[in-house]
Amino acid sequence: MEAIARHRYVRISAQKARLVINLIRGKKVINALDILFFTNNKASRIIKKILISACSNAKIISSIDINGLFICKSFVDEGSRIKRTMPRARGRADRILKRTSHITIIVSDY
Repeated sequence: MEAIARHRYVRISAQKARLVINLIRGKKVINALDILFFTNNKASRIIKKILISACSNAKIISSIDINGLFICKSFVDEGSRIKRTMPRARGRADRILKRTSHITIIVSDY
């Protein structure tokens, strides 16, 4: 039985989120939560919430003990970019890209 949790248009770049998601891929949920608890950055806080959501989705679908779940698949895709400009010297402007990402976590019991 698989349960999916997605968070779309997260205001973090996919490159930064992939650093954290690679730490927990293929691990048991309990171990992954410990890793995320002690990883101190913005991506780990967001991914921890998504992982807890995936576990509660698994409970709703079928009453399964969380200790038996592991992370089957986890990936981060790039989302849309918000484009902003910053004024520079001599009347020029630089483009600032505020990147977003789509984070997906799939937990399974087998």
